[in-house]
Amino acid sequence: MDPQQKEKYIHRLFDISLLLKGAHAVIEVIGGFIVLFISQDFIIRIILSITQEELSNDPNDAFANYLIHLSQSFSLSSQHFIALYLLSHGIIKGLLVYNLFKERLWSYPVAIGVFTLFGIYQTYEYFHRGSIWLIVFTVLDIIVIWLTLHEYRYMKKTGIKPKWNGEESIQK
Repeated sequence: MDPQQKEKYIHRLFDISLLLKGAHAVIEVIGGFIVLFISQDFIIRIILSITQEELSNDPNDAFANYLIHLSQSFSLSSQHFIALYLLSHGIIKGLLVYNLFKERLWSYPVAIGVFTLFGIYQTYEYFHRGSIWLIVFTVLDIIVIWLTLHEYRYMKKTGIKPKWNGEESIQK
């Protein structure tokens, strides 16, 4: 594969990774608003409706009882923290993705730094919570960081950005 073809392929991966990052940002913002406006009573009712059948068959079911205990201990401060985390994370990520799509050169090092910090925090949380999703998102962040760094270096070196259709744009 010639070097230009390789760059176009990497650029496609970069654009796809940005689309995924952008979609994840939108989901986080929507989730943040949902968490912000949902009541503890609503959460408890949902958990009870989900676990009701299981508890009628086995009142000592550990998982169902854990969910009920978790929903009852969901405090207003926890709710506000989760909402703030999702909203800020989603908005920051969304703004960075938007600026990367707009090919604003300053956004590349900023995105690399912010995505690295998010990855470090997600890794920290993984060791405390053990959620496999944190690892999945961290691996995706590492891929996006590498692609962003590659794209940034290519643009700085050549002054152009490879395009999907074989043309290249000259950076302003």
